[in-house]
Amino acid sequence: MTVWILFFALVVGILALDLGVFNKTPHIISSKEAGKWTALWVTLSFLFSGVIYWLYGTVYLANPTQLSQSTAAMKFITGYLIELSLSIDNIFVIAVIFASFRIPQKYQHRVLFWGILGAIVFRGLMIGFGVAIINKFTWTTYVFGAFLIFTAAKMLFSKKDDEAFDPKHSTIYKVIGKIIPITSEHDKEKFFVRTHQGKKAATPLFVALMLIEVMDVLFAVDSVPAILSITSDPFIVFSSNIFAILGLRSMYFFLANMLEKFSHLEYSLIIILTFVGVKMLAHDYVKLPEWASLLFIVVCLVGGVVFSLYSASKAEAAKPSRDEE
Repeated sequence: MTVWILFFALVVGILALDLGVFNKTPHIISSKEAGKWTALWVTLSFLFSGVIYWLYGTVYLANPTQLSQSTAAMKFITGYLIELSLSIDNIFVIAVIFASFRIPQKYQHRVLFWGILGAIVFRGLMIGFGVAIINKFTWTTYVFGAFLIFTAAKMLFSKKDDEAFDPKHSTIYKVIGKIIPITSEHDKEKFFVRTHQGKKAATPLFVALMLIEVMDVLFAVDSVPAILSITSDPFIVFSSNIFAILGLRSMYFFLANMLEKFSHLEYSLIIILTFVGVKMLAHDYVKLPEWASLLFIVVCLVGGVVFSLYSASKAEAAKPSRDEE
């Protein structure tokens, strides 16, 4: 229990420093600044795998699945990479939401910060429920596996629908409008303002925040079963999720201006989801070593990035130059 309390204290401390010190004044986060923060988060996440290695050799943390130190560290890294890769799909949706409501760049960090807090709470609840279910009813492993394969197939055959997503015509937007009036006016970083009639209304920042929160819950429906295919150890599942979520903001600002260059990365996500789904379905018959799962996921991610950048550069080279025009 002490380890859990210390971990929560660490997360709260990081978030407090984030909003209270490093981003106290709203400003536009450049790609260079976001790149440094992204590198820092990835580095901290991999360093935390060393903490995992140490913890699972002590009596300070319960080890319900009897993992060895090396296996626990490797499962953490594998789970972290899965969550990080799946969060990339979330970045595309966040970009659409911000563009739709014309959220100024310097206030986008504030929206994502509060979105992170909600995501931590919802992920914690879903992880706790998922771990309890999979430990009590082992047959749910097959259900989760089949669901992940279904999700991968849906991603593959419904890409056009995803690109046509319009936040202002979504059910969530309509529900918010029924609860509280929505104004298109911005007032710096405020979530609510008073209209000319004296009524309280939600600003585009609040609407964007609610949409991001709901979309994160929907994405968690895919990501939580995916990481449960790696391990049902609650601390590894939760900590790897949290590190991926904490790094989501900086990754968004890092990739925001070059999302088109990574358009083919979604195919990597489809392959990874299919892989973990099949792994869950065949867990009673095939036992893959942890390094094999980790290697497969790394190869998929690197391959997706390289192919996306290659395709983007090829498309750029194929464009007629101004002289040719």
